[in-house]
Amino acid sequence: MSSISVNTITDASGGTTTSINGYTPTVSNMAGRNRIINGGMVFDQRNAGASVVVNASSPYVLDRWRFWANGGGGSGASFTVQQSLTAPAGFKNSCLITQTGSTSPTGTHFNIFAQHIEGNNVSDLGWGTANAKTVTLSFWVRSSLTGTFGGVISNASQARSYPFTYTISSADTWEYKTISIPGDTSGTWLTTNGIGLEVYWQLGVGASYLGAAGSWAEAAYLGVTGATQITATNGATLYITGVQLEAGSVATPFEHRLYGQELQLCQRYFEKSYDAATVPGTATTTSFGNAGNTGQSDGTKNGCVLVFKVPKRASANMAYWDGAGTSNRFTTRHSNTWYSGRILTAVSAGENSAVIDADTGVQAPMLVHYTASAEL
Repeated sequence: MSSISVNTITDASGGTTTSINGYTPTVSNMAGRNRIINGGMVFDQRNAGASVVVNASSPYVLDRWRFWANGGGGSGASFTVQQSLTAPAGFKNSCLITQTGSTSPTGTHFNIFAQHIEGNNVSDLGWGTANAKTVTLSFWVRSSLTGTFGGVISNASQARSYPFTYTISSADTWEYKTISIPGDTSGTWLTTNGIGLEVYWQLGVGASYLGAAGSWAEAAYLGVTGATQITATNGATLYITGVQLEAGSVATPFEHRLYGQELQLCQRYFEKSYDAATVPGTATTTSFGNAGNTGQSDGTKNGCVLVFKVPKRASANMAYWDGAGTSNRFTTRHSNTWYSGRILTAVSAGENSAVIDADTGVQAPMLVHYTASAEL
């Protein structure tokens, strides 16, 4: 039997890898290096791929991705945000942001695309200490505009901010961007289940929230002074995907997690009872809540415990629908007939489950659709 020699070597990021019979792998595939969840824009539990109109609001659009806006500083400006099948090689999806109308934000107006990262997932970075680690942000981007664009990394209180820039050279062409950011040795950076750090992409931000790129500041910056403002161009588009934030000064290839693994990471913050392609609130008797089917009745009151698919980051905020798509109602079934419109009278939820009670004269199990949200 021939022998196999294995040698330990040090890679560029300071870690170790192995060579086998003189062959050295060139790509590290260490799991867990990407602190961004749903960076490939694969999951859209809330909208199932449908477009969302955003103006002065802050909805979650795709899973873990939030759009923050408090108005454009002018009239007629808004965005549509949608999961897209337009993507660079190696990816299936992207997030498409389209400007409708045009305006130039002033003062404290802002429009940003963001992800908040849980403190538990960045505690090893040591930010706020003398041992703060450098991180690298990488992503694929495509736009109808060219020029210098901006973004920011900040802490939960937005008292510490690091504005950064990236350049789009060719319109309507996928380009890969990497930005290395020195770890912040100052400020307060949460390492709990609260917001550990925030990552923003500037779409249109007023002067009150703009700063110079390339250094940490004791300020609440949301963008970079002089950067291209997408809000200024009616119909402008921005696609983004393959977002990765990792420790170290060199970007590694995007961490493609298994579909089920990435879904569970998303479900720590938001889950639904509905099938993947069904928008919450849709009229359907398919895939009711997984524990609602076993609720028992004494003829005057129903009740059940709804066990979540994944434990939540914190106590969940719940929404409920019956099989007809009516909120705060549930459905029963007996004698092969669906009965919707039953009223929920008491609900409570924690990190692992929700308790549902309802007055009813029907001896039948409770069937209910739900969403459970524990977003940052």
